[in-house]
Amino acid sequence: MPEMVAEPIAWGIYQEEPNTYFFLCRFYEMSEGIPDVSDFPALVAEMHKRGAATSGRFGFPHITYSGRNPQYFPLSKTWEKCFSKGLSGLFDIEEETHGPEEEMRALREGLMTKVIPCLLRPMESEGRNLTPRLVHGDLWDGNASVDVTTGCPMIFDGVLLYAHNEYDLAPWWAPRHKMTDKYIAEYLKHFPVTEPAEDFRDRGILYRLRFDLHASSLYPETLRRRGL
Repeated sequence: MPEMVAEPIAWGIYQEEPNTYFFLCRFYEMSEGIPDVSDFPALVAEMHKRGAATSGRFGFPHITYSGRNPQYFPLSKTWEKCFSKGLSGLFDIEEETHGPEEEMRALREGLMTKVIPCLLRPMESEGRNLTPRLVHGDLWDGNASVDVTTGCPMIFDGVLLYAHNEYDLAPWWAPRHKMTDKYIAEYLKHFPVTEPAEDFRDRGILYRLRFDLHASSLYPETLRRRGL
């Protein structure tokens, strides 16, 4: 969906600093609001439809960053394995930020051994297949706006990977964000729920938990976000 992202101009490596990279793109004046529910979810759904991975694998071949934190999503044949590895790495980072805590370790164990297999494995078993799709990876309202010149939605600051498309809806499950359940409902008009459909909400909460954990890992001065 090139119409939703900034037009790139140049990119490359510094000649005198080979470990330093640059990226230049066209400047856009953005509104102070968020994209409208009437068109934005449909555009996100279309991005997911077009972005099927030709390799059939989930994850991303390179480490990306969200804020200062590396995001590990190793290329995997199943979404369950890819998501588990990514979440496990984030638990490690969160513990480095705030220190070990028995309750957090118990939560981690329960998620890895019970919740994730229960909610993600059924999408890829009993004859079901899940297509890896390119997702933005951090699609909260702070990473989406409207081009004031064209009135078109724009997205930026992506943390790209090939994932279950519903993973991109994770920030919309959080009441603290401006794009909430209305955006989810509109999205589902353009991209159907993955079977088993009865697990849809629980999968969304699981994906949201990953974003809440990331938020906690970014703020060493407070434990408040551990309770999100």
